[in-house]
Amino acid sequence: MKRVTLDDVSGIARYEAVRDEFRRRIIGLKRARRVAVGDRVTFVFENFDTVLFQIQEMLRAEQITDLDRVREEIEVYNELIPGDSELSSTMLIEITDEAEIRPALQRLIGIDRCVWLEIGPHRIAGVFEGGRSKEDNLSAVQYVRFPLDETERWEFGRDEVAARLAIDHPNYRAATAIEGDVRRSLKADLGLA
Repeated sequence: MKRVTLDDVSGIARYEAVRDEFRRRIIGLKRARRVAVGDRVTFVFENFDTVLFQIQEMLRAEQITDLDRVREEIEVYNELIPGDSELSSTMLIEITDEAEIRPALQRLIGIDRCVWLEIGPHRIAGVFEGGRSKEDNLSAVQYVRFPLDETERWEFGRDEVAARLAIDHPNYRAATAIEGDVRRSLKADLGLA
């Protein structure tokens, strides 16, 4: 998948002029890229457009105009774009009660070894970005990739083959089918649409 370059990024003033329309488009796009797994975990699958949006929003929020710093942001966020034959997502652990955040996250330590993409008989372990989960601490935002071999990729493209995201953690077990608009969107990412 194409990565974001400096030529793709708009300056802050130019971005402000198109932001509302771009934001609406990305919100609609993310609807077809969001999978809730249980009541507390949501995956948002990333692609060029979702990453470009995050870069533009970061530059706007932080008022970053220095080209070296813009390049740094592009480099950081480009890590979210999936490579060939893989899916990439941001995993959000959603806890709304302020007093419950730390205890809830501590109960989920180790979740980075318990997330699977299942395609028919294949079970692909999520590969998490390092540094966001430690023995005594867990970030509520995680980045996870699902590398697919050629057979798994091909089977994901066949609608008759079931696909789902699953979490099998001792304190959190849930699974959700990947179908409809989400499946079509992810198939396009894999060049299967």
